[in-house]
Amino acid sequence: MTQPKEKKRIILNAFDMACSGLQAPGLWKHPDDKSRNYNTIEYWTYLAQLLEKGKFNAIFIADVLGGYDVYNGPRNLDAAARSGAQWPVNEPSAVVSAMAAVTKKLAFGVTFSTISEAPYHFARRIATLDHLTKGRIGWNVVNSYLDSAARNLLNGGPLPNHDERYGRAEEFVQVVYRLLLSSWADDAVELNKKTGVFTNPDKIREINYEGKYYNVPGPSITEPSPQRLPVILQAGTSKQGKEFAAKNAEVVFITTFSPESLAIQINDVKKIAKEKYGREDGSIKFLQLITTVIGQTHEEAEAKYKEYKSYGDLEGAQALFSGWTGFDIGEYGYDDLLKDVGSNAVKGFVDLWTKVSPGEPQDVRKTREYVARQITVGGLGPVLYGTASEVADEIERWVDVSGVDGFNITYAVNPQSFEDVVEFLVPELQERGLVWNDYPEKKDLTFREQLFGEERDEDDEPDARFVKKSHIANGLRWKSGVSKEQFEKDLAVEEAHQKEIDN
Repeated sequence: MTQPKEKKRIILNAFDMACSGLQAPGLWKHPDDKSRNYNTIEYWTYLAQLLEKGKFNAIFIADVLGGYDVYNGPRNLDAAARSGAQWPVNEPSAVVSAMAAVTKKLAFGVTFSTISEAPYHFARRIATLDHLTKGRIGWNVVNSYLDSAARNLLNGGPLPNHDERYGRAEEFVQVVYRLLLSSWADDAVELNKKTGVFTNPDKIREINYEGKYYNVPGPSITEPSPQRLPVILQAGTSKQGKEFAAKNAEVVFITTFSPESLAIQINDVKKIAKEKYGREDGSIKFLQLITTVIGQTHEEAEAKYKEYKSYGDLEGAQALFSGWTGFDIGEYGYDDLLKDVGSNAVKGFVDLWTKVSPGEPQDVRKTREYVARQITVGGLGPVLYGTASEVADEIERWVDVSGVDGFNITYAVNPQSFEDVVEFLVPELQERGLVWNDYPEKKDLTFREQLFGEERDEDDEPDARFVKKSHIANGLRWKSGVSKEQFEKDLAVEEAHQKEIDN
């Protein structure tokens, strides 16, 4: 008798941002929506406790560093400002310590751009968060795509072109890796009261990084944190984005409208990761963006979805679209098909809205009106609506077709959307064996242990809090008991090997 196939346990992330509406422009007007309270501590601590009650792996906090001013532009913020389309926006990391203080297991993925600050300063910020959360932190690496951000961050200069941004981002992360991993030995902090030595200076070294964009002598100003390096997250499906993810990412966020298209994106990254960087299957987790609308019956869910759509702001949706893609949708008629006109913004988003992807209806007409209405609820991802059982069925279908590892679940109405997931959807997924019933018992469970387990294979990196052996940063770590002289010899060999791979 054939044994039933064991179901894949999936990752659940909540997707939010320090703004109102996120992927649902205009829904701040809904009577049940509280996303306008994003600028209060209580909003975030309630959400963190709710998500931990629902056994979510993490909350992922997105960010942008400028306004969506491409629509009816240039430099026109009117539509974004009126509709509240990701404007105004607060700094994302400020709330993490408060959320960590009221939870024990929930992890936090935070977006930081490689154009917003010096890597030396950033390394201190992210290491501090890793200390304060006891290792529950991840860094979503972005290189920014809005000219409005570049004007204010780069002394009025233009946004660098797409390829150059990825080159700059790659160098930025390499500096951060070396500051956090190669400038302090694991056992540098001795706290020896007899000798009076707090930190052994022989176990600290300068990194003396010299590159095209950054010259950073180091050493890092922070001592080694629980994970040594935050979990590296990334979102980007352009050619350069896939290359960056294959080399650096431990978690990749993807947004597309069909599981068939998602499977292609996942397989592309896996292929590069394995063939170029020797990273084994399972060393990168892939998450798809979804919005869920859940009712006691299918009819109730459908009615709720239609009600949400009625609050959607079409002008705000078009402001978001134009910012994401880099071209002004206002130049099209409402019934015109959108075309790929080339972009310096998010190239993967251009394809998402101008091409019919595998699994989508072949007769779909991606017009200006279609796109605007699509974005009002769900934004860049699909909306799964129905009973908890029906939504779970669709989640299973996406997993079976694409091989995705989990989902980035965002809201239509906050916190109600998340409350419905916790109350109705999570128990259904637990009953099917698709998500865990509880967190692992380990007291100080890190984000990386959550994702990849507390135990490693014999031939892998033994410290489950640290990146896997196949990750590009693994060989950059100065471990306990290794002298400065020996580490520098080993590091020279490792860096020569990495240079060979890159070339």
